[in-house]
Amino acid sequence: MVVVVKNDIDKAQQEHLVEWLRSMNIDVHETVGEFETILGLIGDTSHVDIDLINSLDIVEKVTRISEPFKNANRKFHPDDTVVDIGGFKIGGGNFQYIAGPCSVESPEQICSIARETKEAGAMLLRGGAFKPRTSPYAFQGMRAEGLKLLEKANAETGMPIVTEIMDISHLELFENVDVIQVGARNMQNFELLKELGHTDKPILLKRGLSSTMEELLMSAEYIMAGGNEKVILCERGIRTFEKYTRNTMDVSAIALLKEKSHLPVIADPSHAAGLSRLVRPLALSAVAAGADGLMIEVHNDPAHALCDGPQALTPSQFAQVVKEAEVIRKVLHGNNED
Repeated sequence: MVVVVKNDIDKAQQEHLVEWLRSMNIDVHETVGEFETILGLIGDTSHVDIDLINSLDIVEKVTRISEPFKNANRKFHPDDTVVDIGGFKIGGGNFQYIAGPCSVESPEQICSIARETKEAGAMLLRGGAFKPRTSPYAFQGMRAEGLKLLEKANAETGMPIVTEIMDISHLELFENVDVIQVGARNMQNFELLKELGHTDKPILLKRGLSSTMEELLMSAEYIMAGGNEKVILCERGIRTFEKYTRNTMDVSAIALLKEKSHLPVIADPSHAAGLSRLVRPLALSAVAAGADGLMIEVHNDPAHALCDGPQALTPSQFAQVVKEAEVIRKVLHGNNED
């Protein structure tokens, strides 16, 4: 339930209303806007008398939210959420490029890619230290050593680190990670999501291989219900009957998620395509659909990459995608960008 409170009121009356609602075991989330204040009611609101609240002089209107996700709902929080990652912002008109290899392989590899992608326009460095692989015999990542190499690249370039967590038990190792990524296979690992809800780090939440948009938003709700509102949604393609691509990029999800939720939405065209030649057109379509960022796999030697080489761009190819994406962004936003 959402209660919209008038701005020109006695704040003591608003505090009294909030105290009364909390006395009914309802959590109240206050969002102060330029023209109105929104009270988001979380919990069992079935016993709350809407007519009574509507009759109060300080109340503009009361609306029940039909969707099961509350914290992530745009009705609950009309303004775009902006996630700040070490001074680099995503959401609310702020766009970021996240680039790097599928897997960290060596100090020379990760540092070289970090330098080249930063020069091309990337502000955040992605790289897998713990790798979920379909085959138990495939390269599983360098694990803790991989995290140390990401820290080394961060020290050299200043690029915040984005990397995937596989298990709650690994959380202590992520102390120096700037953005914790929850991969598609863990999108509904609810125990992990609840634990991440108690952290203060931004969480990049990828859509599951066969998950609906509502299921993605409900997973975000798990994190936000724990108190962590720094959630970034990621469309990375879903599994369909199509065999020509690794997954099917759901471009419509970018626009719809931004309509339904206030959270930033980025796209990962690399995992959607599975083929490097398709990354560019998918990336540009995501930008045109209103994405708040792109996460693209970049490798300096894709042919010899230990993980997902066929979908990786070279640094020069990545630089070209950034140039073309910026043209589309200028067309969409003109000179009104932050």
